[in-house]
Amino acid sequence: MKKIIQSIYFWLMLLSLPLFLVGCSNLFMDFDSKFESDAFVARKTIQTATHTISYLSAGDPNGQRVIFVHGTPGDAGGNWYEMLKNVPEGYEFLAIDRPGFGKTTPNRAVTSLDGQAAALAPLLAVKNGKGPILVGHSLGGPVIVAAATNYPERVGGLVIAAGALDPNLEEVLFIQHVGDVPPFSWLLNKTLKNSNKELIALEDELRLLQPKLASITQPVVIVHGTEDNLVPYANVPFMTQAFTGSTHIEVTTLDGMNHFLQWRAQDEINAAIETISVALGHIRLN
Repeated sequence: MKKIIQSIYFWLMLLSLPLFLVGCSNLFMDFDSKFESDAFVARKTIQTATHTISYLSAGDPNGQRVIFVHGTPGDAGGNWYEMLKNVPEGYEFLAIDRPGFGKTTPNRAVTSLDGQAAALAPLLAVKNGKGPILVGHSLGGPVIVAAATNYPERVGGLVIAAGALDPNLEEVLFIQHVGDVPPFSWLLNKTLKNSNKELIALEDELRLLQPKLASITQPVVIVHGTEDNLVPYANVPFMTQAFTGSTHIEVTTLDGMNHFLQWRAQDEINAAIETISVALGHIRLN
């Protein structure tokens, strides 16, 4: 009888799961911002053999390029619009929709960090002998690190904002695995479905990336909040110990700050960009 009761509870849980997932999907329907262009920020597109890469652009086209990479879920407009609306003089700010999100293709999830980094490659323009500064938030952190390892001559420096780099800190919940298979996955919109697949794959991807971290020679600034409940601050000592080849590594610890630095710590992110700029011999931010 006990086994029968347990079985009933199990099936009740499964039967209620669609309602839970539908509720989550409705709650997060606006993770894709649908932003196009305005007087401050323009949307542009690059077509490659494998991707239609959609990104936002603002600032001086001849200035030092800075590329912002969002986490999961999200897109360029929803995460970085305010940064691009206020570009310092002498800088060009770009923000990309990562593959699987926003207007960049493919529409399916691209769980490989190398695959995500490849989408940045067409934007890695070297100007005056200096590569762009990459700013990655959350899962965007390991994406820009992968870009720096794969295209070392075309990346000037890294700002890792609340970045998830330590594979031992990744945890996948049972319900995420359930939500990754039909019929439950059918109830999720594209954004949540792709985000879930990325998070399930992330630990293995970080383990593949880990041996390459010592090859990072570019200057690195890590910005992280002590009250980050989504990507623990414990990622910071992991990174400082792993980036042994960096010419300059600096940590900005934000006491009491949570995970959402792209909205709550824009001044600190700009200061990190300035630190990289100075390390590369660029102009200072105004």
